[in-house]
Amino acid sequence: MLVLLIVHLVTALIAPLLVRWWGPRACYLVAAAPGAAFVWALANTSAVRDDGPIEETYPWVPQLGLDLALRTGTLSWLMVLLVGGVGALVLIYCARYFPADEPGLGRFTAVFVGFAGAMLGLVIADDLILLYIFWELTTVFSYLLIGHHPEKRASRRAAAQALIVTTLGGLAMLIGFIMLGEQAGTYRWSQIVESTPPSGGYLAAALVLILVGALSKSAIFPFSFWLPAAMAAPTPVSAYLHAAAMVKAGVYLVALLSPVYAANPWWYWLIVVTGTATMLVGGWAALRQTDLKLLLAYGTVSQLGLLMVVAGAGDRDPALAGITMLLAHALFKATLFLVVGIVDKCAGTRDLTELSGLGRRMPLVAVAAVLAAASMAGVPPLLGFVGKEAVLAAFAPDPLVLALIVLGAVLTTAYSARFVWGAFASKPGQEPTASTPVGATFVVPVGVLALTGLALGPLAATVDEILAPYAGLFGPGDYHLALWHGFTPALGLSLVALAAGAVLFVLRDRVATIQRRLRAPTDGSTVYAQSTHGLDRLSVEVTGATQRGSLPQYLSIILLVLVAVPGGALLVNRPWLEQWRWYDTPVQVAVAAVMVVAAIATVRAQRRLKAVILAGVTGYGTALMFVLHGAPDLALTQFLVETITIVVFVLVLRRLPIYFSERPLRSSRYARIALGVAVGAVMAGMAAAAVSGREAAPISDAFPEQAVEYGGGRNVVNVTLVDIRAWDTMGEISVLVVAATGVASLVFLRPRTGPGPRRASVEAPAGGPGPRPAGGAEPSTGGPPARSRRARIWLRGGATQAPRGRSIIFEVITRLLFHAVLVYSIFLLFSGHNAPGGGFAGGLVAGLALAVRYLAGGRYELNEAAPVDAGLVLGVGLFLAVGAGLSPILVGGDVLQSAIVDLHVPVIGKVHLVTSLFFDVGVYLIVVGLVLDILRSLGAEVDRQIARSAEPDVDVDDTPTNEITDGVGDPEPVGSRS
Repeated sequence: MLVLLIVHLVTALIAPLLVRWWGPRACYLVAAAPGAAFVWALANTSAVRDDGPIEETYPWVPQLGLDLALRTGTLSWLMVLLVGGVGALVLIYCARYFPADEPGLGRFTAVFVGFAGAMLGLVIADDLILLYIFWELTTVFSYLLIGHHPEKRASRRAAAQALIVTTLGGLAMLIGFIMLGEQAGTYRWSQIVESTPPSGGYLAAALVLILVGALSKSAIFPFSFWLPAAMAAPTPVSAYLHAAAMVKAGVYLVALLSPVYAANPWWYWLIVVTGTATMLVGGWAALRQTDLKLLLAYGTVSQLGLLMVVAGAGDRDPALAGITMLLAHALFKATLFLVVGIVDKCAGTRDLTELSGLGRRMPLVAVAAVLAAASMAGVPPLLGFVGKEAVLAAFAPDPLVLALIVLGAVLTTAYSARFVWGAFASKPGQEPTASTPVGATFVVPVGVLALTGLALGPLAATVDEILAPYAGLFGPGDYHLALWHGFTPALGLSLVALAAGAVLFVLRDRVATIQRRLRAPTDGSTVYAQSTHGLDRLSVEVTGATQRGSLPQYLSIILLVLVAVPGGALLVNRPWLEQWRWYDTPVQVAVAAVMVVAAIATVRAQRRLKAVILAGVTGYGTALMFVLHGAPDLALTQFLVETITIVVFVLVLRRLPIYFSERPLRSSRYARIALGVAVGAVMAGMAAAAVSGREAAPISDAFPEQAVEYGGGRNVVNVTLVDIRAWDTMGEISVLVVAATGVASLVFLRPRTGPGPRRASVEAPAGGPGPRPAGGAEPSTGGPPARSRRARIWLRGGATQAPRGRSIIFEVITRLLFHAVLVYSIFLLFSGHNAPGGGFAGGLVAGLALAVRYLAGGRYELNEAAPVDAGLVLGVGLFLAVGAGLSPILVGGDVLQSAIVDLHVPVIGKVHLVTSLFFDVGVYLIVVGLVLDILRSLGAEVDRQIARSAEPDVDVDDTPTNEITDGVGDPEPVGSRS
């Protein structure tokens, strides 16, 4: 069974390529995937019938107790037959239905096969969580199939409507699954069946939630409205999703759970009431449709209501009747939808008021339609008659439900006759409709489905023998499927329904008059539209009331909730120690005093830069606290992070006013001060509660030993980051990559691929030289030799700075220290496994070196220092980290598992290598790429924008040239700045 799912997946992946090569004819080959499922089900017919369910189990997520548990019993076997067989025939039909230039045909074919695979997984899943995953996959794929024509508004709306309704129902169903699984201690349905079910309101709530999902999926009242709207999809989609696949998922789920839960009154009455209402309303609505496809859509809604009632009745005879009708409905409804597609393609319309005489122009199609419609109406000797008679016999003990089912059968007969008459009859006073010839590819799938429904009627005894094991789950019974049971009440009711339906069809004009008078004041689509509009309006009002564009307001609300909820809990419970040790050494008191003074001064500062620097003092004080507590690695990281944060703040402050505004006013300032004090007190209390609330020994106690034994290093902090808790680091570096991309996307107003603009080679003669002439020739002016002239250019981009923004001392120091700092960053990277450092700290040091280079020489100097795309550095770092984490799998290890290698290298000596070093190198590159991206966006790009705003008529271009630019636009010789 798992192989079948893999076949569908592979076929879906290669389908676009096949369609690109062969066009619609590729559908013949793609049909092999669902066809394989059909053949597999046929080959295992006797095994399922005689030996019981076929089971396969594969480990999936052992930590969560989840397995790929697959199980095929009689019910799921039948669904595999329908999903595979009808799916293959519909794909063959698609080869003729779609033209060669159909837009998005490759995507459509791939999604169609993906849907077939998801539906296959749904019906063979034994684990409820796995069933839910496939359930939602069918929802997503159906959204894509219904919206195949995104340029049409009707397609977009119908797809979104189906997605929203079925997804909400699926979420409710998931909650019900979780309730059942947690109570039973397992999510395997085959094991839940054997466990003792819960009782009372708990079970009722779980079943109602599950039924919400099933009813919404099968378009049962009050969720019926989405299915007729979904007729905006191509006809092959309707033939598959709404006849044999998606809408059957809810019926299948009810049939699967009925043997265990049908005795619950909530289950029975909810299904009976909604099912019968859907059956009658859908059948009545079908009688007034003039679009053949909509007629079938409302007829499908009606038939689904009947199927839901029969499948959920919870007795042996209704179960046998229900599974028979499930088979019959798939055959005749798929046939009729495909017939509509043929009529639409060949005649150019689906409007039955415009069609006339097509029965003579396409006789084979008309015969197939008559057979399918007769099976839908329950005319012998078709399978539909066998199923309908079984339904009538099964509900004989319940006169009320039986009467409603007979009324539904009357409506079914009437709209079946309306379909055949509207599509193929010759109407008086109307010219025959012109049509194109019908190809064999169109006729074969339709004929196979129609003839199967005809053949299975006389073979009712064989069908009974195959389907009886499912009915046996409800207990013993005497009823068996047969084409002829004699003159029984069920036969009489069937004939009454046929006769009454025929009368209703003959009186169709009067019925139409009555329908116009009895129109409901609203319908499901209108209620849905009004509901979504109301939600949109409510969201707009709530957003307008709460999202005022004020950061202080947002922060105040967040902090007030923090003070009220956790702070209130702290005051009530007081979960902290009675005795406190306030400090270990007087130095800690001095550092804390400096931090407090700096924090108070930050709040009182009027200049933004002053506030940033004072806030940095509190950060450096925290780092000093780490030093006093003997945590040099944490202190080093804190120092580096605080420094790079100040640099970023300074870059941002260039676009902000120097002084804070006069706000907040005095009236609100004291409230803000009080809020700040309260937040500080709550955070201190939470820290104290966390420290004093520990009951078990911390897992970190074992880290030092594990760091040496498994991680091969003595720096516990670094080994924890790259080995013991490497999954956390993997998530953090992924966030860093996303953050860097987000920051740059917000700042850059144009594409930012490539390393950025660089200065061309320039010589600097003493006597006011210009740029080097093209071709590299020496300038004609006199001056010292080229070597001495280059020696005076400490930073290649420094000459682009304005004179008042340059510092020769800064440039010289930067030139002297830059490479040493880079070497030190690499030293921290390689030494971090046994000494303070690591990839994160080393990356920050390298980033600070780049920041200093930028501050000394400007944006051009930054690109001279790092002539590489920051995104490339980020990508390479992430690729290296992920690759280092996955590579152990290749040798039978676990993800992110480290290996220790000790080598003896000549000259160098003993080399102790741990493979987690490669993961750390990835972290190093990601941090460097992050800092480089921030410097390019908040630094160089902001420089360019400032220059553009200063000279609005000058186009500031960053493309490389052979001349030095001044950062504003016009080339300028170096000597003109001195």
